[in-house]
Amino acid sequence: MPHSREQLLKSAQNFCSAFSEKRSVEEILSHFSVTHEVSAIEYGAQTLAPFLGRQFLGISGVKQYFDVIGSLLSYENVSFSEYMVDAVSLKVSVKGRGRFTWLSTSQSWDETFTYTLDFDDELKLVRYQVWADSGSAYLAKLGKLAE
Repeated sequence: MPHSREQLLKSAQNFCSAFSEKRSVEEILSHFSVTHEVSAIEYGAQTLAPFLGRQFLGISGVKQYFDVIGSLLSYENVSFSEYMVDAVSLKVSVKGRGRFTWLSTSQSWDETFTYTLDFDDELKLVRYQVWADSGSAYLAKLGKLAE
């Protein structure tokens, strides 16, 4: 049965809310499919940060991605807007904004990023893609963001 644009939008919004509200990794993972192979990737050069440029496969891999992010970064004031919904391909792209801090250096930056979310026929995530400001993350990691 085809899903409506509104149903797909609601699934995307629920996932984004779980992230922005800093819910547990387990709750974030509950938005992912258990019947299809899932993946997460944040694009960027692997040399910049350990969560960039590689596919995290399976639910354990996606959990590892969120665990690594949580061990290195904190964030606040994350909000999402401009949802682009394709109900035929079960895909949603969305723009996010927030303030991120590299924990070991306490350096922070404001960032605009985007997610592309692919869903299965049960409106659960199967592919999570992130495009973000990897340069600021790298400089914050080095403690050189202000230079």
